[in-house]
Amino acid sequence: MHMTMILTAGMREQNGLPLFFTLSPSLCVSVFLYHHHHLRKCFCLDAKETLATQLRPLKKKKKKKLKYELKNYRWWKTGGLSFLVFFHFRTSLPAPMFSRNNVSIWSILKKCIGLELSKITMPIVFNEPLSFLQRITEYMEHTYLINKACSLPDSIERMQAVAAFAVSAVASQWDRTGKPFNPLLGETYELTREELGFRLVSEQVSHHPPVSAFHAESLVGDFVFHGSIYPKLKFWGKSVEAEPKGTITLELLKHNEAYTWSNPYCCVHNIILGKLWIEQYGTVEIVNHSTGDKCVLNFKPCGMFGKELHKVEGYIQDKSKKKHCVIYGKWTECMWSVDPQAYEAHKKSERKGDNKKHKNLDGADNDDADDMPEVQETVSVVPGSTLLWRIDSRPAHSASMYNFTNFAMSLNELEPGMEAILAPTDCRFRPDIRAMENGNMDEASKEKERLEEKQRASRKERAKYEEEWSTRWFQMGTNPYTGAQGWLYTGGYFNRNYQDLPNIY
Repeated sequence: MHMTMILTAGMREQNGLPLFFTLSPSLCVSVFLYHHHHLRKCFCLDAKETLATQLRPLKKKKKKKLKYELKNYRWWKTGGLSFLVFFHFRTSLPAPMFSRNNVSIWSILKKCIGLELSKITMPIVFNEPLSFLQRITEYMEHTYLINKACSLPDSIERMQAVAAFAVSAVASQWDRTGKPFNPLLGETYELTREELGFRLVSEQVSHHPPVSAFHAESLVGDFVFHGSIYPKLKFWGKSVEAEPKGTITLELLKHNEAYTWSNPYCCVHNIILGKLWIEQYGTVEIVNHSTGDKCVLNFKPCGMFGKELHKVEGYIQDKSKKKHCVIYGKWTECMWSVDPQAYEAHKKSERKGDNKKHKNLDGADNDDADDMPEVQETVSVVPGSTLLWRIDSRPAHSASMYNFTNFAMSLNELEPGMEAILAPTDCRFRPDIRAMENGNMDEASKEKERLEEKQRASRKERAKYEEEWSTRWFQMGTNPYTGAQGWLYTGGYFNRNYQDLPNIY
């Protein structure tokens, strides 16, 4: 990650976003800032280059200067000066994705039908170059929605922002057909993103069953976001289904509110034959334990004709069960909010023109590929709706980079100097993931096998001496809001005391 600094002469806010009006065109300064990894010298680009490369143009208005929306930025103020700092993250992986065309997946999976895949050693051909700890970090890509919820005075509006965040947290799974690496017991991951305003730490706290615990917190004390995930994977012949066991908790500290929910099911179709495609389905219930407000979201299965593919529909009600708004959209695209009566009127008008469109369709089961339904036209927006969230576009080369988002592309980045700061158990140091990211599949496969064998040997050694595994940053406890058992952060990770950490790599 790199940083660019600009000294700006004027700005104001519009819709919560800073907008440039003037920049100092000739100013070029260098300063030293303490980044969370090490001291780094940062240079200001001149205004023209900055506008061309760092800012995204907004619509031009008559008789006004062109305005630009800022991305990946944070303001620093010192000595009476305001510095705008851009954060630069890598935008591609070192090597493109390998081809799976010559791999006989059926020969591997035919003995696994109906079994839980987390207990079976899988070849690296199924993987993408990220650990599951990094994959759950992608929940934080749209942290601005949490920040927005913190700033809203009304509890229903806060629930709208939280619901949008809950949907956005699973949006990165769109077309992500690669399986993240199973974390090793004791593996950790940390991420600090100053421009998004959070830091996160996660740890693999159990191997059988595999449980990943995470804890994220606002850099300015606005929120805490935490949970433990136990993903159960099952192979059903033509598809792999992931059941996301585990509860997620979001605490908005300013409002003394806590929200909890669980993620929807995820299914990858055509594992054996045909084009791989993903759907998410199931009911997600978000509860505000302070006010009694509730949001119920239905992630719809694609259905026989594929008309419901990717659709999400639900509502927000208060503790008296009065519905305040309908939430609708697609988890791959956007989410909207509208008055319930307006939504029902719109749905009735749609149904009138939607009769008898499909005839003579055979719904019988067969052994052929599950054809991916044609993606229907974009979300039909009900008049009077309010946009809650829209997905960011992926990089143009995403398809050759495991369909990673820009956020995912940066998660395994390891810069000089980070080795001295990160815990030695951080998954950026995993040699199998690093080799796969670099395109060396043979080395990645050998390293994966070596690490798994080392983990098995360690488990046998502990059993021999009747030693119990001890987690470092999380411990089992009771979620104060749900009363359920879960893994809770004990604190202290960012004190950087890494003594007695296991040698897992």
